[in-house]
Amino acid sequence: MRNRALGRTGLYVSEICLGTMTFGGGEGMWQKIGALRQDEAERLIGTAVDGGVNFLDTADVYAEGLSEEITGHAIRNLKLPRDEIVVATKVFGPTGKGPNARGNTRSHIIDGVKASLKRLQLDHIDLYQIHGFDPATPIEETVEALDILVRHGHVRYTGVSNWAAWQIVKAQGIAQHRGLAQFQSLQAYYTLAGRDLEREIVPMLKAERIGLMVWSPLAGGLLSGKYGRDGSAEQGSRRVDFDFPPVDAERGYKVIDAMRPIADAHGVSVARIALAWLLHQEVVTSVIIGAKKPEQLEDNLAATEVRLDARQLETLNEASRLPPEYPGWMFERQGAYRRDQIAQG
Repeated sequence: MRNRALGRTGLYVSEICLGTMTFGGGEGMWQKIGALRQDEAERLIGTAVDGGVNFLDTADVYAEGLSEEITGHAIRNLKLPRDEIVVATKVFGPTGKGPNARGNTRSHIIDGVKASLKRLQLDHIDLYQIHGFDPATPIEETVEALDILVRHGHVRYTGVSNWAAWQIVKAQGIAQHRGLAQFQSLQAYYTLAGRDLEREIVPMLKAERIGLMVWSPLAGGLLSGKYGRDGSAEQGSRRVDFDFPPVDAERGYKVIDAMRPIADAHGVSVARIALAWLLHQEVVTSVIIGAKKPEQLEDNLAATEVRLDARQLETLNEASRLPPEYPGWMFERQGAYRRDQIAQG
């Protein structure tokens, strides 16, 4: 298990992060995603830590707060040294019935961090992330609120999730101009079946030196190899009950067809190849994996041992390549001679 710096910081996180969305259950979609009890969650966290993981990701809305509670109890029950575990959580979604119990306002962010700290039984959160974009709140207010938390020691670093490139750059510009804490990470969807991130967000991450945490790296389980073109699925497959995130199925099956021979050559599962491809991408800091069973988690952790050669990477890239889109194809055409100059030194 390798460790990588988070954004522009000196904080190192494991290249695999354990997601806790399967903890707790509850009503509606949370029950479909996972309903692991305390002992089951502790078994998963223990397995992950033994495998070299030092990074845990949760959110205040997961199982309506129960995921954070279970994670906090697990850290204590397993006696994990606080300085050896990086804990990330998120704020944005509704945590109450009132109109102000949601969004990226100063009020909701400050109330949210207090509630998360209590549920997690911690005195600080290592990475506090804005979970989504709030069209009702000025970005200035959100950035200022996060800076207050950093200055008061409640939060060490800040990040964002599910924002567009222009929104992130605007926030970074405001923070830089005013001397406020800047985002160090983006948590976003990125898989062989969905490479949309590469159009504008990946170039922005590289330019701004922002770390990337990948959620749903197996496209909601589609790239696990458990699904067939005929609509069949292995028992317990998640997308049967919770069909998310949206995926072009035919594109996904084309990618799976390309992965199977590579998986066979390495003697590993299709899921490991999908995760290994992500770990080979320069922009990726950490891949978030969620699991319901220890054996599933162990298989995913083993993806860190898979080394894909240039030919195999090109096979996967070709099968999953994005169709040309403006202005990308114009950048490619007009910038060719300048890229040649750069290559020549």
